[in-house]
Amino acid sequence: MNAKKVKESRIVNTAQVLSCDLNNYNTLFGGILMKKLDDAATLSARRHSRIKECVTASTDSIDFLCPIHQTDSVCVESFVTYTGRTSMEIFCKVIAEDIMTGERRIAATAFLTFVALDENKKPVEVPGVIPETEEEKFLYNTGKERAEIRKLRRQKSKELAGYITINKPWDN
Repeated sequence: MNAKKVKESRIVNTAQVLSCDLNNYNTLFGGILMKKLDDAATLSARRHSRIKECVTASTDSIDFLCPIHQTDSVCVESFVTYTGRTSMEIFCKVIAEDIMTGERRIAATAFLTFVALDENKKPVEVPGVIPETEEEKFLYNTGKERAEIRKLRRQKSKELAGYITINKPWDN
């Protein structure tokens, strides 16, 4: 399987911020942005793997760096930065742009992991990545460390799940 250039998986979605997207602080709801991130990352995973079904395996972090206002446009850019045998790490950056002044700022960053599935819902092998830009090379070179942290966190989550009750609160 041939590796693919990072730019082949790049997705760029830009939208205006609507009044119905605002919280009580008049900034974009975090949940609205999270959906935008997952939507873009899904397309990056599918574009990279060329597999119909790619599922979110984890969201490492979403770091909200500055608020996004109704007077801003919000641009979500995503691309595959690192791959395992069947998993793909997708980096998302969110750029807010003040429509009146043109000032642009990084509003959020996130790492999500996706797995490509075959018709039987079994993980399938995905191509490697070829980084070209300084940004892509940095993300690729630090990807293995994030993958190891992700694996450890998943083990800890499974351990925690063994201690969590599924009983209804009123049944205790």
